[in-house]
Amino acid sequence: MSDIVFVSDIVAAGPAAAGAAEPPHGEDDVGTALSRPGRRHRWWTTALVAVATSAGLITAGCGGAPGPVVVPTQLPTSGVAGPPRPDHVVVVVMENHSLDQVVGNPDAPYLNQLISEGALFTEASAITHPSQPNYLALFSGDTQGVTDDGCPYSFATPNLGRQLLDARLEFALYAEGLPAAGDPLCSGGEYARKHNPVPDFTNLPGRLSQPFTAFGPDYAALPQVSFVVPNLCHDMHDCPVAAGDVWLRANLDGYRRWAATHRSLLVVTWDEAEGSSAVNRIPLVMTGQMVRPGRYAEPVDHYRVLRTLEDMVGLGHIGHAIPRTPILDTWLGS
Repeated sequence: MSDIVFVSDIVAAGPAAAGAAEPPHGEDDVGTALSRPGRRHRWWTTALVAVATSAGLITAGCGGAPGPVVVPTQLPTSGVAGPPRPDHVVVVVMENHSLDQVVGNPDAPYLNQLISEGALFTEASAITHPSQPNYLALFSGDTQGVTDDGCPYSFATPNLGRQLLDARLEFALYAEGLPAAGDPLCSGGEYARKHNPVPDFTNLPGRLSQPFTAFGPDYAALPQVSFVVPNLCHDMHDCPVAAGDVWLRANLDGYRRWAATHRSLLVVTWDEAEGSSAVNRIPLVMTGQMVRPGRYAEPVDHYRVLRTLEDMVGLGHIGHAIPRTPILDTWLGS
């Protein structure tokens, strides 16, 4: 009678046991390989076959003596279901509008198109007022003690950009009106650093702060996670809702359409609601190939969005994202 060998036992032995190639390095390094599920699975399949063949668990041909039976089992997992792993995520941060100023607004036809085809979170809220601490919260899991829109600030604390770099992944923030990559300018024209947290962190290279002119059109070349910050007019801060809506259609619709067929995600959120109300309820919309359309009445804030982004790309957790749970019910297949 044939022996029964479980694939989980082969996995435990590791591909090196049979001289199987390690995951790709260089341009396709471990971090990149793991960020592309198809590539990762192909590598594991090759490794499993190599180990099984070396161990005599797979015989060539069908006429020989029966060999051991290989019984497939699942690869080891944490046992906890998580959000999907998009190839690319783009987070667009708009300014100073509450949910009811956007949803159903005839001056925002494009945003309402996104809402109809994607997921709208009707109980999303910002962390505080004014703008700057909300950007810091979304990017670093903490307001860093900031209570104003001053500039410059300097921190060396954990943040999403640093997490991604440490995991050998990439991040960029594309800011409209930024004169040049890495420019620490506080303000100029319609650009405002208070909406761009990257220059505030001394543990990040300047190249992570990019002018919006560097965004696209080769969306497959984008970092795993990107933030997009329109200027003070196009983010609806200084100009009407219609101006921001037109800008989003002109500048993000190409990515939206691409993401719908390339396992990628577009997130559009607002830093805070208008005024200084403690309610601070904001629109939050997600659209992409893995999104289950609908309206979701569950509490979400900037920390929970950060937690979801971290889980999507397999990172640890920082700041106030640690006790949050990721968004799980918004995905097709969930």
